[in-house]
Amino acid sequence: MSDDKTRKTDRTTARQDSAADGALARGQDKAPAEAQRNSVDAFLRQVASLPSVHTGSGQGRLIFALDATMSRQPTWDQAMDIQVQMFNEADSLGGLKIQLAYFRGFGEFYATSWLARSSDMVGQMSGVRCRGGQTQIERVLRHAQAEAKAAKVAALVYVGDCVEEDADLLCRLAGELGIQGVRAFVFQEGNRPDAMATFSEIARLTGGAYCRFDAGSAKQLRELLAAVAVYAAGGRRALQDFSRKRGGEAIKLLGQIK
Repeated sequence: MSDDKTRKTDRTTARQDSAADGALARGQDKAPAEAQRNSVDAFLRQVASLPSVHTGSGQGRLIFALDATMSRQPTWDQAMDIQVQMFNEADSLGGLKIQLAYFRGFGEFYATSWLARSSDMVGQMSGVRCRGGQTQIERVLRHAQAEAKAAKVAALVYVGDCVEEDADLLCRLAGELGIQGVRAFVFQEGNRPDAMATFSEIARLTGGAYCRFDAGSAKQLRELLAAVAVYAAGGRRALQDFSRKRGGEAIKLLGQIK
């Protein structure tokens, strides 16, 4: 083969390799986004299969629990903004009381009184700062059990990124919580496999739902949290009104509720 033909063949091969590398890179870029969409869709299917929650007083109660340990510091401000907007949506219904609970530091665990106005909740959250420490999900579940014994609790929403406790114990407590009729909606920040397994099992045992999120899915998380709050407070009719105003994930959720 002549030198000219050899150089032409080399250039053709290089272009083919470059195109293949580009296609692979694009596929890798799409993989996390596709996985996130699948996670959101699965969460919506789970929530859509749940019956509406009604309490004797006509007003739902939701515990909103947060992991406030140091590992969540990088995305804490963004998470606060998302959660405040969820409270605002619930406030517009006037049918949901929310209790904020969080843990951090060396054995610190806090729970507010039951609050009916988003402004009160925002005031409580504004002073929360992350501190180094291990997770205390056991205390969250036991606290939810105690509250459910005192009065009906529609749901427990938990937001965290890891599990540093005995998974079997947490699952037992989750099962007991499910018997009390409290569904856990668990949102995992990041993708740690061990946390994913435990969080999804907690959701399953309570009859709730699990969803993973990251820094790039803030809008979806905001809509999902708001939809859960609206559904817990007012059932399908309230979600219909909400979906007409906002669309997005709420419409998907509405379309799957029979």
